[in-house]
Formats: sequence, structure tokens, C-alpha cells
Amino acid sequence: MLKRLSFLLLLFLSLAVSAQDLPERPNPPRLVNDLADVLSNAEEQRMEMELAQFARETSNQIAIVTVPSLNGYDASSFAFRLGEEWGIGQKDKDNGVVVLFKPKTANERGQIFVAVGYGLEGVIPDAVANRDIIDYEMIPRFKQGDTFGGLYAGTQVIMGLARGEFTAQEYHEKASEGSGGFPFIFLLFIIFFFIIPIFRGRRRYYSTGTRGSSLPFWLLMGGMMGSGRSHGGSFGNFSSGGGSFGGGGFGGFGGGGFGGGGAGGSW
Repeated sequence: MLKRLSFLLLLFLSLAVSAQDLPERPNPPRLVNDLADVLSNAEEQRMEMELAQFARETSNQIAIVTVPSLNGYDASSFAFRLGEEWGIGQKDKDNGVVVLFKPKTANERGQIFVAVGYGLEGVIPDAVANRDIIDYEMIPRFKQGDTFGGLYAGTQVIMGLARGEFTAQEYHEKASEGSGGFPFIFLLFIIFFFIIPIFRGRRRYYSTGTRGSSLPFWLLMGGMMGSGRSHGGSFGNFSSGGGSFGGGGFGGFGGGGFGGGGAGGSW
């Protein structure tokens, strides 16, 4: 309770600064607001449809906002102020999330911050938001110039956590498994230098092309690559509900508030 009161006091003081520093709430309402123009129309539409469907199914609201500048503020203050001013989430549940993105420029580092409404802090802890969602899913893709991929992967994890499809601990364990590159590389070494020669010597697949089949081996390879893959696609091992394109648009923000939970990073 003290944490929330302290946050609200700081927020009230920061709101004394002119509200023109913040983007105006979109009209008509949208969940994906690409003010920095870093997404294609197709990418923006895809995420808008999925997030709107998610909001209808759960009442939780995730707003993605890209901005060309933070106007002198740190990313966390900007994101929390934006969430409060726009009222992201439901007023009686405080179940909104702001995903704020500022692109990297020649003079400034790129910034990402995920601000979590008070009602969702239990299922999206700060540590998981920072260590796993941002550091594991988002920033590696941003470094490769894949803005859409980073935003999409991160929001898929947030939706999965908010739906209860997996817990923060389960996701952290899966992310930790995916980041362990050495065992996988060692396994590939064993396969290519020991197992494959044994198969070649016994069955001579490549000399005749008629006996046996290499399919089980490649299926095994595909399964191991799926379990040991790094940042690109790590979320694919969870059932996320991504790709659901239900009809209807986003009805508008509900007046939710924020309790100061969240995490960010730069690159």
C-alpha cells in the first residue's frame, strides 16, 4: 500500500508538468500507436487485431506506443504517465500494460519500457519483465533491427502470463533453458562427428539411396533445435493464443491506473 501511495504522489507531482509532453489519447481508440513510424501498416494491423481480441477475451489491455522522443523524461516516467493519462486497463481492475518503445538514433540509445498496472503485477513480476521479456525476447531482436519481432514476441509472453497459460516461474525456466547454448553445441559436435559416421558405415544411406530413411534423424534434429533455440522464436514452445484474429475493434480504454511495477532496458 505504501508503495502505491508513494508512486501516486510522485505521479501527481510529475503531472504538474504540461500534459503536452505526452501523446494525446488516440481517437478513435487504438492499442497500437506507432508514433515513431517504425512499423509497417501490416505489422501494426496484425498486432492491433491480436491485442484487441485479447482485450475482449480477458478485459486486460496492452497498449504499444512507439515515440520518436521521450521529451527529456526517462522511459519509466514517460510510460507510467502515459498509462495514467490514457487510462489503460479497467478502472476497477487496473489491468493495463504499456509497452513503450523509442528507437535508437545516431545520438541516443534505443529505449524499451514495460509498465504494468497494479492489478497485473502479481502475474507479471518486475524481475520477469526485465530479465526475461525485455532482455531475452525484445532487446536481442531490436539489436538486429527487428522492431516488430521484438514487440510482437514480448507482447505474446505478456498475454500468455496474463491469461494464466503459464506462470512467471514456468516462463523463466523455459527462457533459461533456451539461453543455454553450450550443451546444444556440444550435442551437435557429438552427432556430426560420432553418430553420423556410425549411420553411414552401417546403412550407407548416401551411397545407395535405397535402403533405410534419414527422416527420423532429421526429426530428431528439428526437435533438439526447437528445445535449444536462442532468442529467435523462444516463445514458440508455449501455447500463446497468438494468431487469433477475431472480428471487431478496440472499444476504448477503461480508466485503469498503475502501481509502479515494470521494467525497461536500452541498446
